[in-house]
Amino acid sequence: MNPEHAQKILDTADLICDAETVNKAIHQLAIRITADYQHRFPLMLTVMNGGMMFAGQLLPQLNFPLQCDHIHVSRYRMNTQGGQLEWLSMPSVSISGQQVLLLDDILDEGHTLNAIKQELFKMGAVTVACAVLTEKLTNTTKPIQAEYVGLTLPNRFVFGCGMDINGVWRNLPAIYAIPQDNTQPDH
Repeated sequence: MNPEHAQKILDTADLICDAETVNKAIHQLAIRITADYQHRFPLMLTVMNGGMMFAGQLLPQLNFPLQCDHIHVSRYRMNTQGGQLEWLSMPSVSISGQQVLLLDDILDEGHTLNAIKQELFKMGAVTVACAVLTEKLTNTTKPIQAEYVGLTLPNRFVFGCGMDINGVWRNLPAIYAIPQDNTQPDH
């Protein structure tokens, strides 16, 4: 994708949640997570690459001792539809005995987060919970539910705040959607 095409995608997209709404949602999640985890010394495990922006905004608001690491699993690999899971990077710290809180950008179909959660239990995690910035309302049964959800989104292709479209626009402070009459971007 070239810069002009990326700009065209943004210019024609629908704003779903502005930056202020996103920031308020993250702050509310920080309050809830602090209440639940401040005495647990959890491992905050960011799901890369999507969860990076969310974690970067959430973690400074958690004023208690915690550990941080990441895991990198992909189903999309620059595509707009998920495929087979590809395990790219495992945590560098031991998971055994840990209380893990997964941080991710979106709970869409739930297959990736569910697979990560099951793998972490196999690795010896005591508890595994999920905090997601967004959950897409798909009207389908998901194999996992997030314990912490910042925002709910319509069942549309969304990007911004860690979510990308063909590898770009993760860096946007707001959340956008492809116009409804164009469910996949032009290539």
